[in-house]
Amino acid sequence: MDKSTDTAKVSTAEATPIIPLPQAAARGITVAGSALALIGTFLAWTWTREFPGNLTVTGYPGGLQVLTLVGSALTLLFALSGYGIKGLGWLTPGGKNSPVLLAALGVFGTTGYAIGAISQELGGLVNLEPGAWVSGIGALVALIGALGLPVDQPYGAGEPTPNLWGRIRHSLTAPDPGRAKELPSWAEILIIAGGFGVGLYVFAYGIGTEYSELFIGFLIVAAFGFTAITRAGLLKRLSALTAKHRNVTLGAAFAAAICFPFTQTNDQFALIGANILIFATVALGLNVVVGLAGLLDLGYVAFLGVGAYAAALVSGSPASTIGVEFPFWAAVLTGAAASLIFGVVIGAPTLRLRGDYLAIVTLGFGEIFRITMNNLNGNSGPDVTNGSNGIPQIPDLEIFGFNLGVPHDVLGHELTRSANYYLLMLVFTAIVVMVFRRSAESRIGRAWVAIREDETAATAMGINGFRLKLLAFALGASLAGLAGTVQSHVSYSVTPEQYQFAGSVPPNSAFLLAAVILGGMGTISGPLIGAALLYLIPAKLQFMAEYQLLLFGIALMLLMRFRPEGLVADRRKQLEFHETGQLDVPEDKPLPEGATGVAKAGA
Repeated sequence: MDKSTDTAKVSTAEATPIIPLPQAAARGITVAGSALALIGTFLAWTWTREFPGNLTVTGYPGGLQVLTLVGSALTLLFALSGYGIKGLGWLTPGGKNSPVLLAALGVFGTTGYAIGAISQELGGLVNLEPGAWVSGIGALVALIGALGLPVDQPYGAGEPTPNLWGRIRHSLTAPDPGRAKELPSWAEILIIAGGFGVGLYVFAYGIGTEYSELFIGFLIVAAFGFTAITRAGLLKRLSALTAKHRNVTLGAAFAAAICFPFTQTNDQFALIGANILIFATVALGLNVVVGLAGLLDLGYVAFLGVGAYAAALVSGSPASTIGVEFPFWAAVLTGAAASLIFGVVIGAPTLRLRGDYLAIVTLGFGEIFRITMNNLNGNSGPDVTNGSNGIPQIPDLEIFGFNLGVPHDVLGHELTRSANYYLLMLVFTAIVVMVFRRSAESRIGRAWVAIREDETAATAMGINGFRLKLLAFALGASLAGLAGTVQSHVSYSVTPEQYQFAGSVPPNSAFLLAAVILGGMGTISGPLIGAALLYLIPAKLQFMAEYQLLLFGIALMLLMRFRPEGLVADRRKQLEFHETGQLDVPEDKPLPEGATGVAKAGA
């Protein structure tokens, strides 16, 4: 009796908030602070237009003010949902307080960054107008109130009372929102379409940010907002609907992707979208090798280079030493076939190795490919690739009389060259997604997973490990070569320096592997999201190029510490990297009749 009482006391103490406030008062302070921060966005934040975004207008938010407004509105809605207001309860099916804290942190971080950026660029806090102070104080008050709210679920007995960092870490734990109310099929489909519509708008807004300060603020709001929505349980509810309507989900995803170029008026942003798709498609091909078969390939970018060089040599470039011009479909098949052959040639003698030894061999292959392309210049070797000069002046593709290098008017909107290649690459991405999905769900895909988990056990069960690993290697190489054929035409040229193990500009082997790990190995959407983030952030923050690899390493360490399964993880990875929540059998509990001591020890 005393022991259970002590346990209850510990759980109650550990549910105590960081700032001791009555729950009603803490929620009221959060609501007031977020409302104050929202009101401040309609006031001027600075007196001069020298700071980008024109924050001098009263009554019309712009630039960083819009981000604070969105974050404050989200915090306000989450905080009001805790009052049991009819119509707002669906916002937090998994937890009432943790989403409030995460959203408040996002508002405080964005507003604080905006105030610091204005002060640093214009020369001091004196350049701030009252609106900035109102939003800043409101964001601080909202955060204080959120810290006064108790945690949604008490910590386990025996754990220390959580500090601020522990409270935030607990808030990041994805909850179980429970079973949702059954809705008509048409309503569920509308929810899926709305979710992808919101995702398209957020993605288009992020790419369309025109200056680095706005993009950094966008990253802060998007990161904390996405985590808050996840912690609220909304993302799991949406995931359940997408799993129920899988075909509708795929259709909605590609419909949203098709709409992207119609939301862009700057050709440079459409080019970023096309390159993101190239990077994401290659990462998804690598996911076959690493995510499904468990083969650590550190030279995968070489297969992208093989496809790009093969397509460049047969696409009619004046610098091509072959002097032939294949139609588009033949050039694509040539690039994919060349990468497939190289995958088999490299994989056959090396895939009997495991672990670190295989990684070293594949890393060597990547460097050998780059050096070989550099030496085929007519001096060090045969004149095939023009050495370090590469193959320039690759002509634009023409498909069924449709020249992708010329702008076209579609539905009253002008599709630029970059938008044309974006749509073409979207078709290739759809093909790769279909191949990956069908492969993962097939008997071969299950055999790959068995090899990844324990190759010795898989071999004992009758699986031919070498043959299936070679098949995964060849399939992944051909998918990379498929993307390489489009990359060579998008960039107009191919050079050996584009295909390194690590560099300042993706795609390279290190960034491709990081995209798979960051997004979530073995999933479809994970590598796509990881590749989009790893390409978009360096493209928008070019002033940080000198510190890119340093920041990249720090991000990977933080990811491995707090989210080792990736941003989008399958159930197997979640069970592998996190506790299942099952209780241990108490040592003083008597054994049931017929049980043995061995059974108790195993329990």
